[in-house]
Amino acid sequence: MKQQAFKERLPVLVLNRSFQPLSICQVRRAIILILEGKAELIENGIGYIQTVSTSFPLPTVIKLDYMVKHPKRRSKLTRLGVFRRDNYVCQYCGNESLNLTIDHIIPRHQGGGHVWENVTSACPRCNHRKAGRTPDEANMKLIRKPCEPVNYGGFYLPHRYTRGFPIWQKYLPGSN
Repeated sequence: MKQQAFKERLPVLVLNRSFQPLSICQVRRAIILILEGKAELIENGIGYIQTVSTSFPLPTVIKLDYMVKHPKRRSKLTRLGVFRRDNYVCQYCGNESLNLTIDHIIPRHQGGGHVWENVTSACPRCNHRKAGRTPDEANMKLIRKPCEPVNYGGFYLPHRYTRGFPIWQKYLPGSN
């Protein structure tokens, strides 16, 4: 019984009718959507759930049978947004960490703005080493030039799901 309750809370990737990622729901909600004819099972990578009379495949990915429209919005510049864009990797040394800081590539006191193209993720050690200088002045190189992330209709994949569900990768933007 305890294991079945655990299975009901597993995450399921929800796709729009056009196969664009919309959200993440729990298995229980996904099965209800499938049984009501509002969604179809796309991937079953977890196994089955047994009821008294039948068993249901546990969905990993479902697709809605109707289109959900999202307005196109520009991405708001936030600390978390910068970390997401940079995949929680320091853009100077390449170390992956949840303990990151924001670095202004051209320091604000030198005229650098607080815009997507001028901020990047840095570990505290690299940020301290760079201090109030430009990367050239500090003799440091950026791994990747920063830019504004593409906003996919407001879909956000929480960091805890980025590695644990490889079957989702073919449905996520930028992973092909």
